[in-house]
Amino acid sequence: MIPPKSPHRTAADAVQTETRRQFFGRGARGLGGLALASMAGQSALAVPRVGDSLPHFAPKAKRAIYIHLVGSPPQMETFDYKPGMKEWFDKDLPESIRKGQRLTTMTSGQTRFPIVPSKFSFAQYGQSGAWISELLPQTAKMADDIAIIRSMHTEAINHEPAITFIQTGNQIAGKPCIGSWIAYGLGSMNRDLPTFVVMNATHSHPKAGVQAISARLWSAGFLSAEYAGVALRAGADPVLFVSNPEGVPQDVRRTMLDGLSELNQIQHEKIADPETLARIEQYEMAFRMQSSAPDLTDLSKEPASAYELYGKDARKPGTMAYTCLLARRMMERDVRFVQIYQRGWDVHNSLPEVLPSMCRDVDQAVYGLVQDLKLRGLLDETLVIFSGEFGRTIYCQGKLTQETYGRDHHPRCYSMWMAGGGVKGGVVHGETDEFSYNIVKDPVHIRDWQATMLHLFGIDHNRFTYQYQGLDQKLTGVEPASVVKPLLA
Repeated sequence: MIPPKSPHRTAADAVQTETRRQFFGRGARGLGGLALASMAGQSALAVPRVGDSLPHFAPKAKRAIYIHLVGSPPQMETFDYKPGMKEWFDKDLPESIRKGQRLTTMTSGQTRFPIVPSKFSFAQYGQSGAWISELLPQTAKMADDIAIIRSMHTEAINHEPAITFIQTGNQIAGKPCIGSWIAYGLGSMNRDLPTFVVMNATHSHPKAGVQAISARLWSAGFLSAEYAGVALRAGADPVLFVSNPEGVPQDVRRTMLDGLSELNQIQHEKIADPETLARIEQYEMAFRMQSSAPDLTDLSKEPASAYELYGKDARKPGTMAYTCLLARRMMERDVRFVQIYQRGWDVHNSLPEVLPSMCRDVDQAVYGLVQDLKLRGLLDETLVIFSGEFGRTIYCQGKLTQETYGRDHHPRCYSMWMAGGGVKGGVVHGETDEFSYNIVKDPVHIRDWQATMLHLFGIDHNRFTYQYQGLDQKLTGVEPASVVKPLLA
């Protein structure tokens, strides 16, 4: 039997039962506040909770779909055309270009760094004259819808820290990812679906280089667990542990949740831990998703024109085309942030064989997504991001032949694109040198990109903070970051 709530319980009672960690945390915050007030006046104590004042200004984007290509496509074979490299085939990369850059252990032992030009042709598209590879013919058709950044750069040289860096602002895991920051700052627009959804798309080539990824990439870090990403799977049971256990009818599940909620409320009155309230809300969301999730993932009513737009693979659960179609359905239902991962882009070898297949996986699918959002009037308020975590080297990893080659990791420059949500279409921003090795114009660090993405949501990255471990934590960290204004519509 659930014990009755005490009508005489006070905040002092909760303090008496608080944990050691809560006591010291509360004490530290109090002392810090008093010290700050003594230096800055009493107004320093009146700083509102971050969510109370967001957005800071009128947003252009209300929702986002972030497609991350795990392993990173080579920029010189997608968006950074370097025709002069044909004359450099099998010649060593000049030391004046490499400048002693640190290398991964996969190529640091090579005695030579032979340059390998792309095997694939390029052409110019759109009013901007953007150079786009033959591997991405559908993407090329929407050159005027997207803003291509060719001057992205990072410090991370290996996959795990590089992905963590661009998605959390730190190479060390444990901080909130972008989706969690957005969910925390702006909240939900749909009470029956999660604010932040994560999907993993399959890849088609058996030789693709696959990097492991884990749920900590979509973790809420030091934010409340309610802001973590909810993983959505392909198939009949899209979300784990949402369906009723076998033999448990809906009314029994409802009664059980009501009782569990009362127990959690009692626990919250004793301990005053906000995570208890988050747990209550998670249980309730799971219950509501018993109806909303099957409706979301039921593609049977999609018209034939949708499959023509996204490609025939849209009928195959788990493919990039299927995942992009699901993402559009989430945008229609006002899911705030959708993160899509696709592994298989780690082209250390067999690049001429693997890369065309990987590009086919995404090209029609992502083109269909952008055009579908545009047709439905959703693109203006939906930010679409298409990126890896770093670039690839102009020199070959391993044996170089006329038929095949591979490329190592390269953090100094890479390419990505964005569309919709306040982004200026038809823009090509930044330039690299003739070797696609160093940036020569308009560099964009990943912190600058993060600041720009937050700006599109109406958020000033310098004012968007969360106190943790005695610091005002930010997605963009403590080093300078600037909004890339030429990308803004």
